[in-house]
Amino acid sequence: MAHVFAFWESRAFYDSFMARSHDRLAAAQSGTFRDAQAKLFDYRFDVKTGFEPKFTDADVVRIAHCKVRQERVEHFALMQEKVWNPAMAGSPGMVRGVFGDAPGNEFLVLSMWQSAAEHGKYRIERVERLSLRAQTAADVAALAGDVVDLEPGWTV
Repeated sequence: MAHVFAFWESRAFYDSFMARSHDRLAAAQSGTFRDAQAKLFDYRFDVKTGFEPKFTDADVVRIAHCKVRQERVEHFALMQEKVWNPAMAGSPGMVRGVFGDAPGNEFLVLSMWQSAAEHGKYRIERVERLSLRAQTAADVAALAGDVVDLEPGWTV
């Protein structure tokens, strides 16, 4: 499995790429993968501070794709900002991250970590307690995620 992250300067640049270059590039990659899924998330706010799409100072990325109950969307976003972000920002080894949303009450939390071991410490020590405090079970209808080892040769 591979995860590919692309960060666009603006929606106009993304739309231009999709209208001009995407189909040619996709055709050149035909047969090299299967079961591709793509989702476009709009930036909402930083996790920690000063998000930059550079990956040279991180070894792993944690992604959490959340489908949130309609009536809990605002609470979920507020808890991300007031509970989860400060906890991650205060964790040794957490580099930076970004929180985004998509139509259909979908959210993406992407956090970058110096190592899988540092992310593991955060998970073991805090996730259950933070989840209870943020009432995550009441907010989230579905959660999918992964811890992704970064491949420096794939970074462009």
